[in-house]
Amino acid sequence: MPCTSKEQPISEPRINDRIRVPEVRLVGPKGEQIGVVSVAKALHLAREADLDLVEVAPHSKPPVAKLMDYGKFKYEAAQKAREARRNQTNAQLKEIRFRLKIDSHDYETKKGHVLRFLKSGDKVKVMIMFRGREQSRPEFGYKLLMKLAEELKEYATIEFKPLQDGRNMTMVLAPIRTKAEIKAEAERAAKREAKAAEVEADAEKTTTDAEKTN
Repeated sequence: MPCTSKEQPISEPRINDRIRVPEVRLVGPKGEQIGVVSVAKALHLAREADLDLVEVAPHSKPPVAKLMDYGKFKYEAAQKAREARRNQTNAQLKEIRFRLKIDSHDYETKKGHVLRFLKSGDKVKVMIMFRGREQSRPEFGYKLLMKLAEELKEYATIEFKPLQDGRNMTMVLAPIRTKAEIKAEAERAAKREAKAAEVEADAEKTTTDAEKTN
């Protein structure tokens, strides 16, 4: 159902009779290019389709407008915004501590912990704790943290570069994939497995029925 101009806050895109330009480059409801038409014709097409005319690129020449259900569009946009906020809330900041003089076995073990957190969609604060004179050689801590970031670059980006604060040097890694993406992938995998199991069960039933017939 088309929106009225009275429902249109100034901060939102101009819609319907709020669009004051003489012509627009019109895009259809499915993204199809209709071409440059007068606003009067665009409004006529919107009314015929029971849709709104929404100005989506006001600074283009001519401005770009799209035929859409603006109420539905606003509702879906609000849902996406809430989902994004929920994902940010759910993401946790984990912490893993390294010693500067760490042996290869311990390094790989701790790197595995960092990787597990990243794969779960959580950020990781990696901390190096300096002992005694180690504080005077922060470059070694920096090299260790950057080595870790390089080895995990497939899964993470550096959100905060290594920074020394007294006895500690910290770096924050952020996962490339969000919790929502990881959850969606897991759900898709579960559906594929369920479908495969269903197909296998149907095949076994067909075989059993055929054996009984014979």
